[in-house]
Amino acid sequence: MTKHRVTGLSAPALCWLVALAACSPGTQPAATNTPAPPTVDRQAVDDSAIHAADTAWLNGISAKDTARVMTLYANDAVTLPPGAPLLTGKDAMRKSWAAQMAMSGFALTFRPIKTVAAGDLAYEIGDYQFNGRKNGQATNMKGKYVVVWGRQPDGSWKVLVNAPTTTQ
Repeated sequence: MTKHRVTGLSAPALCWLVALAACSPGTQPAATNTPAPPTVDRQAVDDSAIHAADTAWLNGISAKDTARVMTLYANDAVTLPPGAPLLTGKDAMRKSWAAQMAMSGFALTFRPIKTVAAGDLAYEIGDYQFNGRKNGQATNMKGKYVVVWGRQPDGSWKVLVNAPTTTQ
């Protein structure tokens, strides 16, 4: 059996070289003091944005401001009014909102119960109450609704589908 002998290096010097090589930057990843990015609760952010849109919608309705209400609809939005033909596009909805808001005693309130967002789509379920008078006849409705929201390229949420139903 042949023995190999390292000449010129003492045992402590050899240990020092091995330790130095183990600690060199090439063998270990560099430590960073950069904290991990914070985790964003996307559902909470989307819920908050949709809640803000609902508030703007209610404020526009309360002010009987058709133009403000229409800012919340996508250009190709659809509304499925109970007992009436399908409304497609902003022009049809603008006319419908203007007619409703012109009614004597017009009042509409709604309350979201549940909102779920997934990617660029969300749905909202809630209830509403509508009051008004047309041609001397009182119109009072209570109902439920589903709204489908779509995230726009600018990050805002717009109504894609508004589907109220009646319970009275």
